[in-house]
Amino acid sequence: MTALGGTFDIIHVGHLSLIKKATSISEKIIIGLSSDSFAAKNGKTITNNFQQRLQNLDKIIHEKFPDCSFEIAKLDDEFGPAVIEGEVDALVVSDETSQKGAILNALRKKRNLVPVEIIIVPMKLASDGDRISSSRIRNSEIDSSGNVLVD
Repeated sequence: MTALGGTFDIIHVGHLSLIKKATSISEKIIIGLSSDSFAAKNGKTITNNFQQRLQNLDKIIHEKFPDCSFEIAKLDDEFGPAVIEGEVDALVVSDETSQKGAILNALRKKRNLVPVEIIIVPMKLASDGDRISSSRIRNSEIDSSGNVLVD
């Protein structure tokens, strides 16, 4: 099983590339979805509450990855089930969050679990060369495909 996580406030092509990578290496994926309180604790500004983000994520996975077997788990901490589930064998991360792999493997070692493979997916860039992010979309700088919006 492959794991990945995020806030998924406004789903964009960067999120889709993480999910696509996960589905390409595993028949089952587990997606950690940050709770509202965990997102706030990490300084994230969110537009959609947990329930809406869950519904949006579930819908997009069914639309874009219809053959994917997946579970969405609420994250109240950095890793959630990926730390305690022995069957997780890979963690998909972006360049931006790649350091979390070493932290996860240290936690798994303490629990006598085998380390997971860390799969790093390059950040998706918008047409202006800067990274695609939910905050840039929320600020009307770019759309969810990374196209710069003209005022």
